Amino acid sequence: MCAPHFFNIKTSHCFSFTNSIHMFLQKVLGFDAKSMNLRTELIAGATTFLTMCYILAVNPSILSTTGMDKGALFTATAIASAIATLLLAVMAKLPFAQAPSMGLNAFFAFTLCQTMGYSWREALAIMLAEGLIFLLITFLNVREHILNAIPQNLRYAISAGIGMFIAFIGLKNAEIIVPNTATYVSLGKFTPTAIVGVIGIVLSGVLMARKVKGALFLSIILTTLAGIPLGVTQIPTGWSPIGMPQSISPIFCQFDFSSLFTLKTAMVVVSLLMVNIFDTVGTLVGLAYKTGIVKADGTIPKMKEAMMSDAIGTTCGAFLGSSTLTTYVESASGIAEGGKSGLTSAFVGMLFLIALFLSPLFMLIPSAATSGALVMVGVLMLDSVKQLDLGEVSEAFPAFITMITMVLCYSIADGIYLGILCYVILKLCTAQYKRLNITLLILAILFILNFVMA
Repeated sequence: MCAPHFFNIKTSHCFSFTNSIHMFLQKVLGFDAKSMNLRTELIAGATTFLTMCYILAVNPSILSTTGMDKGALFTATAIASAIATLLLAVMAKLPFAQAPSMGLNAFFAFTLCQTMGYSWREALAIMLAEGLIFLLITFLNVREHILNAIPQNLRYAISAGIGMFIAFIGLKNAEIIVPNTATYVSLGKFTPTAIVGVIGIVLSGVLMARKVKGALFLSIILTTLAGIPLGVTQIPTGWSPIGMPQSISPIFCQFDFSSLFTLKTAMVVVSLLMVNIFDTVGTLVGLAYKTGIVKADGTIPKMKEAMMSDAIGTTCGAFLGSSTLTTYVESASGIAEGGKSGLTSAFVGMLFLIALFLSPLFMLIPSAATSGALVMVGVLMLDSVKQLDLGEVSEAFPAFITMITMVLCYSIADGIYLGILCYVILKLCTAQYKRLNITLLILAILFILNFVMA
């Protein structure tokens, strides 16, 4: 008689403990045990991580071109991604993940540092300023006003242009595209680096086409292995794939505010802010529809909280030494696996923290091995071209100028400046005054002053 009684007590305690866990997860992460499955949420989180963890290799590769310490950048990327994603999990309770933005890291390295001549410390100060402003406008609920001030066509063009720019960087890193004194750029020679780049691009395309989970990450790993016999992937003596996280001190809080309070920098911050708003809002809205949380009237629950976590993550990222963070469209892979709550994103954040101890593995990856991921990201971002209104010249021309000048000027900011200027001029010259707003006119004037004073 005692045994069953004891068994009942034990079962009761077990049930009580499980129930407490479920209540905690529901309160903190929005996990509802009645309509959601714990195993499914964890699998969804792992899937999302695998599809986006290529950023751990790509982001240090891109930002290190500015002179920043590559090992410290890996640590900053992992910690910033973990913080932002965990914040989103708790604040918004949505199955989305965040990491340094592909596009804004290129903006940091190639537009701010290489084209515009800022040091990476000055660029970090700009990122911090943008993050604080993004935080403020999110808190004050004015981001929608800023977003609506920019014509829809230009938004699509900016996204597509950034995609083309990222792909160009990938081809350049792999030495597939090289400088040429006569034609500015040309096709490179069949060097070991170029061979590794071609392998990476082809692999990425094939794996993505076959819908392989973690395609970009897998292509980076396989391309890195292919680079060993070609001498592109260098394995140090005594190398181990596991090690303690590298110190973040070389880039932590290394701000230089000396160039912050100028018209040139103000325009840069505006451009950065616009790209961040378009990127974040567009991705969040798209993912919200995939999760099915959009209400009948079109409103999206927890949108403000998601935007706020993004803004806080960006600010924290700047302190850590990383470029601007954003919500990743790759989160859709976890949603497709059944992820519905913040538990999915919390698991992604935890995996980013675990990845800190795999830094030797990620540091082994040569920049050529990441070219495939960069090109495929460009392909995916080019999807917005489908939304462009090309039937009217006053709409098509500014969009074209935006996209082509981003690549040819090697500057995302210049593409935005020239695109908005063209739009305002064409609308004024065709008497389409109603298509313009005060924000666009002010931006156009400021951009002209910026070019004149440059």
